[in-house]
Amino acid sequence: METRRRLPDIRSIDSRELQETISELGQPAFRYKQIHEWIFSKNICSFDEMTNVPKALREALQQRYSFGTPLEVAKQISRDGSRKYLLQFPDGVSVETVGMPSRNRLAVCISTQAGCNMGCAFCATGIAGLTRTLTAQEMVDQVAHVARDFGERVTSVVFMGQGEPFANYDETVCALRLLNSEEGLNIGARHLTVSTSGIIPRIRSFAQLPEQFTLAVSLHSAIQSTRNQLMPGVKKYTLLRLHEALQEYTEKTGRRPTYEYAMIEGVNDTRPEMDALCSFCEGTLCHVNLIQLNEIPDSPFRPSPEKKVDALQRLLLQHGVEATIRNSRGSDIDAACGQLKQRKVAFHK
Repeated sequence: METRRRLPDIRSIDSRELQETISELGQPAFRYKQIHEWIFSKNICSFDEMTNVPKALREALQQRYSFGTPLEVAKQISRDGSRKYLLQFPDGVSVETVGMPSRNRLAVCISTQAGCNMGCAFCATGIAGLTRTLTAQEMVDQVAHVARDFGERVTSVVFMGQGEPFANYDETVCALRLLNSEEGLNIGARHLTVSTSGIIPRIRSFAQLPEQFTLAVSLHSAIQSTRNQLMPGVKKYTLLRLHEALQEYTEKTGRRPTYEYAMIEGVNDTRPEMDALCSFCEGTLCHVNLIQLNEIPDSPFRPSPEKKVDALQRLLLQHGVEATIRNSRGSDIDAACGQLKQRKVAFHK
């Protein structure tokens, strides 16, 4: 049986090829700008939506190219208005994406990999393992899908879903630039945040980028033995080297990294752990986000009580370290940090 050849995704071809195709089809050059605007500014997912493009041209393009947009397999809506999506790409691979509305803003949490091989002990994605990395366009597609579903402009994107962005560095940077581009979604660079578990060579590369993208680091402990237990995938990048790399980052960029700290009862909320975090941060340019651990099934870890979270915030502030307690969005639908999987069953209680 002959397998039908998959047509190339029109959003993934370079601009020169598309311009040449339009010329070959006998169309004026201005059609390129029209088509480009439909694809990248209006985030359409079919040729039929190009209403100011002649039908004959749309049909000709459809013979040559496809829209590889993901299929929404499932969706859940949280009490706080957040929406979690299970999106499936044409090859059958699925990822989870979260849209988080707030007043006149819309933030999106996207995945950079289907699964993850970092093996963080408290994270549902890490337990599931890695299926494959995503392309830049697949990352952008997640943002576009949420924008279409809400019918609103996306104002910020966090690369904090499934996967380690810096283990898929080139595609992640490409996605950042597509999202930031005036010809694309035109989201300000400072409103695009990448979270890494601490891959030092990529932190150094990230510091060299001309754009002012925001860096977040999943820290979770400033004691090496505890961090090794929680985050075995970055064991080779010691806290000492990580601290040095982050100092270099702030000196190079003048930007303040954010440290994510999920508080786990009896693990990283003891007084020695708190003191170690204060020592790691004191005198440096940084901001600490404190999060009560979001529980996952069959995990031995439990969230720290609120009084411990409050105590750590007070201690950090006393040491001159900016710290906020972050509310987890979508935790009632397993859409909060550390809860994302990639299975349809995860969408049913």
